[in-house]
Amino acid sequence: MSEFLKLRKTNCKNCYKCIRHCPVKSIRFSGNQAHIVGNECILCGQCFVVCPQNAKEIADATEAVKVLLEGEAPVVASIAPSFIANYGVGIEAMEKALRQLGFAAAEETAVGAAYVNRMYEDILQNRKPDVLISSCCHSVNLLIQKYFPQALPYLADVISPMQAHSLDIRRRMPNAHVVFIGPCLSKKDEAEYYAGYVDQVMTFEELTRMLEEAGIQLEQSIDRNPQSRTRLYPTSGGILRTMQKVPGYQYISVDGVENCMAALHDLEQGGLDHCFIEMSACAGSCIGGPVMEKYHRTPIRDYAAVNAYAGTEDFPTDTLPRERIRKEMETISRKLPQPSETEIFTILRQMGKNKPADELNCGSCGYNTCREKAIAIYQGKADLTMCLPYLKDRAENFSDHIINNTSNGILVLNESMEVQEINPTACGILNVRHPSDVLGEQVIRIRDPKDFLEVKNGATVRDRRTYLAEYDKYVDETILYDASYRVLICMMRDVTEEEHQRRTKESIRQQTIETADKVVDKQMRIVQEIASLLGETAAETKIALTKLKGAISDE
Repeated sequence: MSEFLKLRKTNCKNCYKCIRHCPVKSIRFSGNQAHIVGNECILCGQCFVVCPQNAKEIADATEAVKVLLEGEAPVVASIAPSFIANYGVGIEAMEKALRQLGFAAAEETAVGAAYVNRMYEDILQNRKPDVLISSCCHSVNLLIQKYFPQALPYLADVISPMQAHSLDIRRRMPNAHVVFIGPCLSKKDEAEYYAGYVDQVMTFEELTRMLEEAGIQLEQSIDRNPQSRTRLYPTSGGILRTMQKVPGYQYISVDGVENCMAALHDLEQGGLDHCFIEMSACAGSCIGGPVMEKYHRTPIRDYAAVNAYAGTEDFPTDTLPRERIRKEMETISRKLPQPSETEIFTILRQMGKNKPADELNCGSCGYNTCREKAIAIYQGKADLTMCLPYLKDRAENFSDHIINNTSNGILVLNESMEVQEINPTACGILNVRHPSDVLGEQVIRIRDPKDFLEVKNGATVRDRRTYLAEYDKYVDETILYDASYRVLICMMRDVTEEEHQRRTKESIRQQTIETADKVVDKQMRIVQEIASLLGETAAETKIALTKLKGAISDE
């Protein structure tokens, strides 16, 4: 299978919305990116429709069609009957616009539906199967081939209206190229898988882009043709409304992949017979196709437009070779490894699902049950981190472990100054017996709210030493205001012991200084006293010597 549905890797935000809406879970997550598993995908296009980031894109055939138009052979457009709902104009207006693009002609795929109806009626009348399932929808065919191979005998071995119309065009214009235009993604795969019918497949989106680039406006006109009953094909129950009923058969319409899967499970149980089942992968059938639904979803208006445009009689058609109008559809193996019960149990335990009560089956990861998720993990399509309850519990346990065991007191308030969180360390600092005693209460019960009000009003408090007089404790506190969550977070470090030690050291230092001052003063006094005594002795000695000198001189 070619890659008709691609991923814009840069846009994928790992939201899991695509896997939640994928009916067959054919999406693998790796490196936080979604990857489509080709051999499991049924190309229903739901992931393309629901992706909020527009990360999915359909392979564009515009350039290939332009190459065909530049060639010498005529190119004929086969337009799906849902065009009336998408564009609001008739086939004549569509053909006029397409001729301006270079197409030789434009015809309605509903003509091929008339051939298909004849084959369905022939099978019911002549083969008389117990159950016959329509084979117009390629996504339904892929669903049965890949996931319900036991229902293959019920699937009509008849080509689709797109293929039948292509045969009719080539019968009339043997050298023509055929381009199918419609709202369906899976038709691109059908054209490639069953080569020789259609050369290229374009979506309505691609056609609209080509018209806009060429500056071509559609004429707002609707033609009428009473011989166009199979224009009803793109509506739910449209096939049934256009068939000639064979007596003895029930005619049932089922649309939407989930409903088709439920119906196929119902068929597995047996007990149903003489049923013709019209199956469409899209809710509302083709008017709910992914390329239409991506941009507008107006099922009532779309149904009314198709219903009003359809005639009451069949298109006039010739006969096509019976051997060309039949096709064989075989089982498509997916080859997925299946885990044992022990391996599933081991993965469930890794996901934190230790007992059945832990299996919430919430679907947040995209899988319907935790068991399905475990199987997907084993198959390499998912990983543990896709389980949001697992991540939530893990994050809460991790943060709780840190908060409850940190040596810092943590106090969280809302903007109304009500206590939202208090950890054991903060309880110890503020003499709170248990967090439940103060949770939801005003902080004034345990602390002066002045600091918190200052921070809420724009002040900054970071590593500020504060004395809590009511508790006779000193704390270094940091208060932060988180505007996004509208909470105030206070972190307190009890520094009472440090403060006491600091004050004791300060007291000792002061006493030491005072003692040193006293010693210095005393020493200075002693020096002064010694100096005084030395001065008196020197003076007396001088007087005595002077007198002695004078006496000697007189002699």
